Amino acid sequence: MLSYKYLIAGAGMTGDAAVKGVRELDSSGTIALVGREPHRPYKRPPLTKDLWKGKPVENVWLKTPEDGVEFQLGRTISSVDILKKRAADDQGTEYSYERLLLATGGTPRTLRLEGNGAGEIIYYRTFDDYIKLRDLTGAGERFAVIGGGFIGSEIAAALAMNGREVVMIFPGLAIGENVYPAGLARSINDYYREKGVTLLSGCSVSRVEKRDGRLIVTARGKDGGERPAEVDGVVAGIGIEPNVGLAEQAGLPVDNGVVVDEQLRAGHPDVYAAGDMASFQNPALGKQLRVEHEDNAKAMGRQAGRNMAGAEEPYHHLPFFYSDLFDLGYEAVGELDSRLQTVEDWTEENRKGVVYYLRDGRVRGVLLWNVWEQVEAARRLIAEPGPFQPGDLAGRLPEKEQS
Repeated sequence: MLSYKYLIAGAGMTGDAAVKGVRELDSSGTIALVGREPHRPYKRPPLTKDLWKGKPVENVWLKTPEDGVEFQLGRTISSVDILKKRAADDQGTEYSYERLLLATGGTPRTLRLEGNGAGEIIYYRTFDDYIKLRDLTGAGERFAVIGGGFIGSEIAAALAMNGREVVMIFPGLAIGENVYPAGLARSINDYYREKGVTLLSGCSVSRVEKRDGRLIVTARGKDGGERPAEVDGVVAGIGIEPNVGLAEQAGLPVDNGVVVDEQLRAGHPDVYAAGDMASFQNPALGKQLRVEHEDNAKAMGRQAGRNMAGAEEPYHHLPFFYSDLFDLGYEAVGELDSRLQTVEDWTEENRKGVVYYLRDGRVRGVLLWNVWEQVEAARRLIAEPGPFQPGDLAGRLPEKEQS
């Protein structure tokens, strides 16, 4: 039996931030960081961004504190007894703890496909996935990317910027159509085509065959017609499912993630949850959120660590996220849902401007399209009670610096 003051199930960005949060208040309490990957904590965003722009691989590694910290890697906490404060991993090692953090992240969604090449798809999420895809690009020239959302659009851009032919396959009519206003989404389609990316929109993948060292991906349209594409590799970015199995086994509250209170406790005074798989109440939006982005992983992980060490502070942070798509980039905060009322305020149409997302006269989300250093201003706007009319938002952001 290994004994620790703090047991952290998950060694990703959230786990790293939690260790740092604990150390802000407790310099000596023993910590075990248990992670299913063989690597120490690293940053995920560079896997679809900076590493494809020539930045060194060494930049991904996080500087997790080491004093009093034991890294149990390549293993997963598989069971917890919250009454006895004990846990076990999938290799039979047992742990006792005083405080437990669930930071188990998510698992990529997969497709049930026909064909002997279905097992060749890279469901992109980890550092090892990056290495595998990078190796494939060393020999291959043409790649299929399944998914037109956050990860799919970034991977497609990354591959195309590295001189590879890319075929994007997604069921919607436009890239990011669930997030962006219709006109912006259509313009992104045009932009990707200008960059040489082939778009098979309105299609889903039905089959992947391996033939003579290459893969034949069959995309099926809504009309039943089939469009085969011969490629050297297939990458999928179609979202993740939160890893809630450990919480369910322990009898903790689960509802689209592990439900936590203001202090990030997960239904027990000594059990906390944070990161991609934690569902938390956000006061600015007045609703339950589960956020799968870096800012939330870092801020929530740090707060969970501080609270495990006795801080008792509420987590009211409204996370932001960002993306790079060729020469375009954005930061965003709040709810980005194309079904909401949208107000577009462009200085250059579909190239630079701000999109506001409204519900019942309140701003619920802000998309800062090639507009920078305005995230805090966007958060303040979301916190305002309104009501706002579309005309009230013209020129509202970016905020000008006060002289």
